[in-house]
Amino acid sequence: MLGIDPAFWRGRSVLVTGHTGFKGSWLTLWLRHMGAQVTGYALPAPTNPSLFEAAGLAGSFPQPDADVRDYDELRCAFAAAAPEVVFHLAAQSLVRESYREPLSTIATNVLGTANVLEAARHTSSVRAVVVVTSDKCYENREWLWPYRENEALGGHDPYSASKACAELVTAAWRASFRRPDLAVGSARAGNVIGGGDWAAERLVPDALRAWSQGEALQVRHPGATRPWQHVLEPLHGYLLLAQALHRGQAAEAWNFGPGDEDMVPVGALLDRLAAHWGSGACWQAQGGEHPHEASLLRLDSTKARLKLGWKPVWSLDEALARTVAWHRAWLAGRDMRAQSLDDIACYHALASRRSAE
Repeated sequence: MLGIDPAFWRGRSVLVTGHTGFKGSWLTLWLRHMGAQVTGYALPAPTNPSLFEAAGLAGSFPQPDADVRDYDELRCAFAAAAPEVVFHLAAQSLVRESYREPLSTIATNVLGTANVLEAARHTSSVRAVVVVTSDKCYENREWLWPYRENEALGGHDPYSASKACAELVTAAWRASFRRPDLAVGSARAGNVIGGGDWAAERLVPDALRAWSQGEALQVRHPGATRPWQHVLEPLHGYLLLAQALHRGQAAEAWNFGPGDEDMVPVGALLDRLAAHWGSGACWQAQGGEHPHEASLLRLDSTKARLKLGWKPVWSLDEALARTVAWHRAWLAGRDMRAQSLDDIACYHALASRRSAE
């Protein structure tokens, strides 16, 4: 409950799968800023541009071309890196893409997770594994109250089902292949926003892309309510969880979601984002048929608050302001590594003060 401890991470060997992705790049930047020795395992960055390139990470790692579906290659990477801590973020992370590529989504998100867990248990140096899944792993019944970690898992679409399966696989490996010096936890976070996300068919990147080009954003489900949070919020949770796992604690599932005040409908979020963007920002509901997406999803993070000392740091408006500021800085050609590290430093400082309260 002492917050993130930079001394714990200094010099520690860490392997991050999916380090070229949006979350993975932010996490890698934060870990390296604290002095961790980070090895990455991932395919090339999924977008162009990407945070991996914009924040200057690409030049610090070998050319990425590693697939978590390839168990033999993964085992070799674990053996070479000899990590103490593993963060598994490599995934196919888009709901609509899972409708187009269901088999690839299942293979990456389910078999890939099993491969990582199997490689970890056969690597004697590994002490802690954080498996990152999603808030969409729950069997969504569209009810009003938030989901707790002991709620039923499920999934209406291939992506959600794959994340529920990843949770089941993680629990099975944890129960079946016990090693006294290895702890495995899983993390379920809400909809993340932040600078450096250029994913297609994701709300905030789509909005910033449209408004940068002077266009109106077309919105599929303006009434859908989601747990919105800045990307550093769940990463804060993952780091705290890894520290606890390294101590032999917290080997279970954890929610990292925003407070109720930041669980707002898509339309309300866009209105607030538009206010931060300024002139020319507008959106309109898009007609026609669209694949199913949940209309209401909330997380209960009480356990993480009480047992890990984690709690949200930035309000939704602060998260939106930071996201717009980052994107405008990128459009202006500024040093995005410095911009990103400034966001991390500001967040970390406030999180440390809050943890001491």
